[in-house]
Amino acid sequence: MQESNETLLIRDVLSGRLSRRQLFRKAGMLGLSVPAIAALLAACGGGNDSTTTSTSSTASSSTTAPSGTGGSPSASGSPISTGNWKPRDVKVNLTGSGSSFVDPAMQLWIEKYKKLAPHVTINYQSVGSGQGKKDFIGKVTDFAGTDAFMTDEELKQAPGSLHIPVVLGPVAMTYNLSGVSKLQLSGPTLANIFLGKITSWNDDAIKADNPGASLPGDSITVVHRSDGSGTSAIFTNYLSKVSDEWKSQVGFGTAVQWPVGIGGEKNPGVAAGVQQTPGAIGYVELAYASVNNLPIASIKNAAGSYVAPSLDSTSAAAAGFLNDLPDDLRVFITNPPKGETSYPITGFSWVLLRPSYDDEAKAQALTDFCYWAITTGQEVSKTLEYAPLPNEVLAIEIKKLEQVQAGGAAVFQAPM
Repeated sequence: MQESNETLLIRDVLSGRLSRRQLFRKAGMLGLSVPAIAALLAACGGGNDSTTTSTSSTASSSTTAPSGTGGSPSASGSPISTGNWKPRDVKVNLTGSGSSFVDPAMQLWIEKYKKLAPHVTINYQSVGSGQGKKDFIGKVTDFAGTDAFMTDEELKQAPGSLHIPVVLGPVAMTYNLSGVSKLQLSGPTLANIFLGKITSWNDDAIKADNPGASLPGDSITVVHRSDGSGTSAIFTNYLSKVSDEWKSQVGFGTAVQWPVGIGGEKNPGVAAGVQQTPGAIGYVELAYASVNNLPIASIKNAAGSYVAPSLDSTSAAAAGFLNDLPDDLRVFITNPPKGETSYPITGFSWVLLRPSYDDEAKAQALTDFCYWAITTGQEVSKTLEYAPLPNEVLAIEIKKLEQVQAGGAAVFQAPM
C-alpha cells in the first residue's frame, strides 16, 4: 500500500532528515493541511524541534549568519499587542493571488485564522507577483500578494491601492556543486555570474571570495524565474545596486531579459531546476532551499561581511532602512549601507488592498485578516523563518488599514 505524503513527511522528521519547521513549510508548499500534520506529529510523539537553517546538502550550519548585532541598528520585531481584539463575525469569501515568496506563510495564516473567523473563507493562489498584480488591477481578486511594489504606472490603473507589508524575508542563493558545502559570493561576482561573464566555478573572482576552498572547474548554469516575479524584483534590484553594468544592461523588475540561463516557474520551479542541474545556481525564497536540503551561499554585504540568510540577518537588513521609510511603504531594502550582520538580498512582501470596496463585509474581513497577520500572525510566520515586521513598519501600516472604506465610511479601527 502506498504511503501518503503526510506519512512520508512525518517519517522524515522522526528519522531526523527534516526538522519540524521544515516539515510545516513543506506541507504548506504541497498543499497539505498544516494543522493536521501538526496534530498527527504530536500523536506520534516525536520529531526534532531544532530549527537551524540548512546551509549545505548535509545541513551544515557553517554559513549561518553571525549572532548578535555587531553594532548595527536593530529592528524591533515584537508584535504590537492586540489586547482582547477579535475579528468580526462576518460570512464572506475572499480571493487573492500573487507572490509564491509569501505563499507558505499565507497558507499557514489561512489555516490558523479559520479558527478565529470560521465564516471567512480565504482562497490564495500562488501565481507569482506579476500575475497577482494583474489580477488585482483587473478586479479578478479582492487582494494581491506581491514582493514588488506597484509601479507608478500600475497605480494609475488602480489609484489609491494600499501596500501592507505582511512578511520580511530573504532571497537565498542556492547552488548544486558536488563537494562544496560552503560558498561565499560578493555582489559583483554574483552579478557577473548572472551576466554570463563568469562561466566556471573555479573562476578567479569566485576563488577570491573563497580563499583556500577547493572549487571544481564545472560549468555554471544560471537558473532564473520564467514568470513575472517579485522575488526576481528583489534579486535584480540588489544586482542593480552592486553592479553598474547590470543596472545599465538589464535593470530590475518582476520580469527582465536575462542574459543567460534557464527559466523555472515560481520558487518551486527554480529550486527544482537547481536541484536537477549539476553546476547550477539560482535564487529562491529561503524555504524552498531549506526543504529541499539545497546549500545556501553567504553573500558579502556593504559592510564587507559574508552573511547567510536567517531571521537575525534579515531583521538587521530592515533595520538599516527604518529611518527612511516612505509613507506609502513602497521601498526596496536590498544592500543596506550599514550593518555587519545584515543579509543584503532581503525584501518585504506586501498585500495589496483597494482604498474602497463595494462589499462592506469583504472590506471588514480583509482588514481584520491583515491586522491579525501583521500582529499575532507574525509569531505564526516566524515559525517558517520569516522575520517579524519591525514595529516602526506596523505603526504605519495599521494606519493604512484604517483608511480602507466601504460606502464612504471607514471599516476598520485598530484597538487602542
